[in-house]
Amino acid sequence: MVMYLRKKLKAMSTLIENKTITTVNPTTGKSLKDYPLMTNEEASEAVKKCHEAFVKWKKYSLAERAEVLKKIGSTLKDYKEEFSKLMTSEMGKLVSQAEEEIDLCAAICEYTAENGQKELANEPERELPDGGRGIITYSPIGVIYGIQPWNFPAYQVVRYAIANLMAGNGVLLKHAEGTTGSGLMLEEIFEKAGLPKGLFTVLIIDHDQSDDIIDNDFVRGVTFTGSPNGGRAVAKKAAGNLKKTVLELGSNDAYLVLDDADLETAVEWSVKGRIYNNGETCVAAKRFVVTEKNYDAFLESFVEKMKNVKFGDPTKEDTQIGPMARKDLREKLHEQVEESVKNGAKVLCGGGIPDGDGFFYPATVLANVNPGQPAYDDELFGPVASVIKAKDDEDAMRIANDSRFGLGGGIFSKDEKKAIELAEKHFDTGMVFINSFGVAQPNMPFGGVKNSGYGREHGGFGIKEFVNTKAINILQG
Repeated sequence: MVMYLRKKLKAMSTLIENKTITTVNPTTGKSLKDYPLMTNEEASEAVKKCHEAFVKWKKYSLAERAEVLKKIGSTLKDYKEEFSKLMTSEMGKLVSQAEEEIDLCAAICEYTAENGQKELANEPERELPDGGRGIITYSPIGVIYGIQPWNFPAYQVVRYAIANLMAGNGVLLKHAEGTTGSGLMLEEIFEKAGLPKGLFTVLIIDHDQSDDIIDNDFVRGVTFTGSPNGGRAVAKKAAGNLKKTVLELGSNDAYLVLDDADLETAVEWSVKGRIYNNGETCVAAKRFVVTEKNYDAFLESFVEKMKNVKFGDPTKEDTQIGPMARKDLREKLHEQVEESVKNGAKVLCGGGIPDGDGFFYPATVLANVNPGQPAYDDELFGPVASVIKAKDDEDAMRIANDSRFGLGGGIFSKDEKKAIELAEKHFDTGMVFINSFGVAQPNMPFGGVKNSGYGREHGGFGIKEFVNTKAINILQG
């Protein structure tokens, strides 16, 4: 019986070893490269080595860690052209936006290096009620496992990895299959910059193996970006092991065009907010809630500009949106559009799958959008905009919050004071943009509420998500 089990385990290991991940260029639909999956033993050994590297890294001073992070930032810039082309070939983003992504990653490294020491420094000693003294410290906890998506192949990784490296933790990455090459390039860049080998490790594994990584005793926390269903599965698995999670799960962000909005500004930023990164951004502008006063004028101008958005080869300078990252993602988006139309929505531009190679989808605008349609209720992860009419400003805010999601949102209004008050007191999201659209800032918290997840990344908030806030109590002598 023992011999049988050994043979079976060996056969299973060989099966995993023979499996490969194949990346695909979404612009052409053709294969790029094959990557063999790790065996279970290889994955387990990689986790162990990451832990061993952590045991040494946690002893580095904050200043020493910061110097390595600065070097990672400068090395990212050195590789900007090569890395940008790789991201474009793996997931179809415009090369110019890939370059912007690398710049953002470098800025995160620089910000964290400059501010991490202050954020992680011991709190000032305080007096205790019983007359003793108290010291609060922020200590690293171990290996943090990140499961990351394909839409920002560098940024999604850098935003959790750099914060945790600054905190003194080790970092594991399971990247989306389609951006495996980008994950491995990050590993190479980190080590070229002087990060100890093994401290940041890419795991080329499948979903079943990923569950084993969460079970691994060396792993102390898990961070996940993806779908709500994926987040539930990861959170449940981690909770079963009493491990903390940070989840960022997407959204259907509403952008409000209030009665006193400047329509030119609103239309300009709404178009940018919907087509940025080919419309495949968690915090993108997706639902446009326009008061009755401005609805017709906004819709006319918005549709005209969206109609003229040029899709095509993401390496060309005049292209405004590239292909969607995968064929199945395009098919899902088109099904959501068709289901919305079946339930009363109206296509004002776009809305069809073009002929030819690649996974392209045109900029699309849907009107007559109401509850019960995917365009109202769900996340449309692609260049499709839902325009919704509201009676007035109050009704617009009601519609914005009428969602199971709560990642970001926006407000267009000439009255900045009023917009800030609405954002602060009424908008049920983690982030709000006023008279603009944005993705992320290194010093501002990034994260959501409701089905958009929990926890925060960036700034001191992200640095302290996976640390041991330790209380040292000293009795009065």
